[in-house]
Amino acid sequence: MKRKYILIPIILYFGLLPIIAAQAQEDMQFVDNTVFEKPKRPPARFEHDNHNDISGIEECNTCHHVYADGRLVEDDSSEDQSCSDCHGIDPAGNRPSLRRAFHLNCKGCHQQQGAGPVMCAECHQKPRPLNAAAGGAHQPKPDPQP
Repeated sequence: MKRKYILIPIILYFGLLPIIAAQAQEDMQFVDNTVFEKPKRPPARFEHDNHNDISGIEECNTCHHVYADGRLVEDDSSEDQSCSDCHGIDPAGNRPSLRRAFHLNCKGCHQQQGAGPVMCAECHQKPRPLNAAAGGAHQPKPDPQP
C-alpha cells in the first residue's frame, strides 16, 4: 500500500515534467528548430525573458499572434503552442512557411523598430563551449580587438 503512495507522485512528476518544461519560455535559450530535417544554420539564439525585458514587450500576443479567417485576432495569444503547430515547412494558402514566419515576425519587427539583429549570423550563432566554472553557462564572446 505504501508503495502505491510513493509511485503516484513519481509518475506524476515524470509525466508532467516534460509538459512543464516545454511551456517554460523563461528558460528558453534558442528557437526550436527540430522540425527542420536538415537545418542549414544553427538555431537562432533567443533568450525569451531577457529579450522581452530589453525590448519592453509585455503582451504575449505581440509575438505569439493568432489569425482567424486571415485576420489578426487582437486579444488572443498562441504562447501555449509551438510556431510549427500553425506554420509548416511549406507555405499553405496565406500562411507563410515556418522559416518565413520566423523571419517575418522576428526580423521584421527588428527592422520596423530599428533595433535588434537582422543579419543571419547575429541570430544563428555557432554554439560556444560551455564554461564548467560558471555552472555550464556559455563562455562569453571575446571583445573585438580595437
